[in-house]
Amino acid sequence: MKSKRLAIALLFCLAVFTFGISGYMLLEQYSVLDALYMTVITITTVGFAEVKPLSGPGRLFTVFLIFFGLAGLAYASRGIAESLLEQIWSKKTERKKMQARINKLHNHYIICGYGRVGQAAGQYFSEHHIPFVIIESSAATCEKIKEEGLTYIEGDASADENLLQAGIKRANGLLALLHSDPLNLFTTLTARELNPILRIITRSAESSAEQKIIKAGADSVVSPHATAGKHIAESILCATGHLPEVIGQLITIKPQWVEIKEGSSMAEQTIADLAAKMDRQIIGLRRQGADFIHPNPATILAAGDKILILEVGEQKEEAVEAIAKKIVIIDDNPVIANLYARLFQKAGFVPLTATDSRKGLELILEEKPDAAIIDFMLPELSGLEVVKKVRKILTYPIKLIVFTSDHLAQAKKEALAAGADEVIVKGPEAAELVDIVIHLIRPKG
Repeated sequence: MKSKRLAIALLFCLAVFTFGISGYMLLEQYSVLDALYMTVITITTVGFAEVKPLSGPGRLFTVFLIFFGLAGLAYASRGIAESLLEQIWSKKTERKKMQARINKLHNHYIICGYGRVGQAAGQYFSEHHIPFVIIESSAATCEKIKEEGLTYIEGDASADENLLQAGIKRANGLLALLHSDPLNLFTTLTARELNPILRIITRSAESSAEQKIIKAGADSVVSPHATAGKHIAESILCATGHLPEVIGQLITIKPQWVEIKEGSSMAEQTIADLAAKMDRQIIGLRRQGADFIHPNPATILAAGDKILILEVGEQKEEAVEAIAKKIVIIDDNPVIANLYARLFQKAGFVPLTATDSRKGLELILEEKPDAAIIDFMLPELSGLEVVKKVRKILTYPIKLIVFTSDHLAQAKKEALAAGADEVIVKGPEAAELVDIVIHLIRPKG
């Protein structure tokens, strides 16, 4: 509509100029250049001298030309001004509507860069109805995103304000998929500073940049070309039944077979439920000597089965045994609770958190986890009181770990007397807590 109005205004101006030039050429025998000059000074009323004295009809024509010219310029000016204002206003309105959509999102994902890899990730999220926001600096690409009806922010993905507008504080994860390693590194660094517990996966074109990006705060770095080559090779190995296995430790290539042992919490679960708890993709099942690629998600697993897990990576053997085991973390500091939840999730656990002692106690009694980590100093009920109540109510062998900043032997003695299995002093090496819990819940022998 605005384009049509602007076109009409410009055509009207052109018609007035054509009328003026033609009139002066016919009535006063002016050349094209002289006629154009007279038309311009007449319509704009600047008051320069005439080329030559006008005749009576020429003067009368000039009067009409002034009225038509002023009307034409006024109409054209209005059309241009309305078009520009409408364009500016519509962009502001569009940005406000887009921000309102983003503000409603929680536990969503942020895609930084909408190139080929970003488009593939966005398509996957869309197909599975997973909420996400795109940050893209290219105006042309943003127009395509807009046409697809996706949620986006136009701007630099490494800028604090754009990440905050994308809801990074409420997001579950971020994909840094920009076209250069330095940009991905800066984006990772900024994102990690804004949200220390955010899961970040970054694209890297050069293997030499991977360690730098990891140090900047990425949880993992993916090279699309290398990953595609590995998956192709592994797919043919899986299809022909020649995927290598290593006894005594986990294989270092991906994917990987994991055996479900007798008494494992992975037994009696469906493939879909276990995959969701592990945050991994199960692409194969080996049962009684037969292999099934992409098994039915509703299949119930049993002891003796082997599952083929995609992208587990290098882990300790103990970590696999901890897969799908529940753990409750009670700490009145939500940053610490979320930090340890992320570490335990990466180790294969299903973490549940509470920042209140009573809610934490209720969570333990309801979920009946394999282990619980309880802060020594909690409001309302202390950590020791929570341990005593759990031991009094629950009869199964749940492992209770008390987390304290007190180095005194008396605190450890009191915690063990209350029923704790282990007392851990808070320190800078957060991963140590994960190893301790894994050893505590690992079956003897």
